[in-house]
Amino acid sequence: MAEDSDLERTESASSRRLEQAREEGQVPRSRELAAFLVLVAGASALWGMSGWVADHATGIMRSGLTFGRDAAFSSNAMATSALSLGWKALLLMAPVFGLTVLATLVAPAVMGGWIFSPKPLSFNFQRLDPLEGVKRMVSVQGLGELVKAILKSVLVGAVLYWLVARHGTDLFAMLEQSVDTGIRSFFHLLFFAVMALLAGVALITAIDVPFQLWRYYAGLRMTKEEVRQEYKEQEGDPQLKARIRSQQRETARKRMMADVPKADVVVTNPTHFAVALKYDSGKMGAPQVVAKGMNLVALKIRELAAEHGVPVLESPPLARALHRHAEIGEQIPAALYTAVAEVMAYIYQLNQFIADGGRSLLPPPTPPVAVAVPEGMDPGAIDA
Repeated sequence: MAEDSDLERTESASSRRLEQAREEGQVPRSRELAAFLVLVAGASALWGMSGWVADHATGIMRSGLTFGRDAAFSSNAMATSALSLGWKALLLMAPVFGLTVLATLVAPAVMGGWIFSPKPLSFNFQRLDPLEGVKRMVSVQGLGELVKAILKSVLVGAVLYWLVARHGTDLFAMLEQSVDTGIRSFFHLLFFAVMALLAGVALITAIDVPFQLWRYYAGLRMTKEEVRQEYKEQEGDPQLKARIRSQQRETARKRMMADVPKADVVVTNPTHFAVALKYDSGKMGAPQVVAKGMNLVALKIRELAAEHGVPVLESPPLARALHRHAEIGEQIPAALYTAVAEVMAYIYQLNQFIADGGRSLLPPPTPPVAVAVPEGMDPGAIDA
């Protein structure tokens, strides 16, 4: 049952899935929204330029219905006049056509945006499969397109019926009107017909846009297994990442252990903590931590220190403070300068005594017994 639930497309599409779909040319589209915007542009152009268009259309109509005796007996006059008047009519409607073309270009940006992808143009043999065609016809998308086609047919039929039923007499009355009045009446009637059609298309668009968005995002839903696989591809396999982190820690530990023999002193707890310090007055402003660790790592640091002759000093408060507040490869905190300076002074005296071979009349240096650590720096004292 768990495997079946993992194969069901119940998860919303991820941002990566949406990006891939867009790269493949899949974006939400609504033909009804495009048609609605084109109608709005056309209706706006007719309404805004109706007077100007009507006046020029009247002139074109007069020129077409007026001809002289020579034109009546000329075989080419009618064709020449038709071409001339047709070109004038085309120029007259050019602003309307321009606005509708602009609306056609703007429509994709309203829903889905402009994209260019060559993948939809590639040849796909499945498109020639008749079974796939039947599946598309009986799919949710096919049923939705059928419903929209029926609604549009009913809409156009209703508008035509309204025009004929309510303005039938006005249509026939135009035949008896003058050219000026007839054209103005025609544009007036055309405008109201477009507005009625626009209202119906707006209703269909209001239904189609949410449907197309739902269909688009529903088609890109993912299974739980796909979500996990995508996460692995983007973030990496958790097990592989754990192994990489383990290897990185092991490499860092080996590098840290390689620096222990170079240390000047190892400060211990004595068993739980160990911190190796090094100081070069010519290169460092303060002593630097070259290695640190707890329990088994601390034991390994002490063993390496003993093996290579690095002095080991037991100072539990200072060891705990250094382990908590100083990182490997960094200088010690300023608050611990005094405490570490006391330790380093002892180490310098010890190294000098060893270098002298014990021949000095002075006694060997005494290790500091209780190194003072500023209040709040020792985590052991805080926990206590």
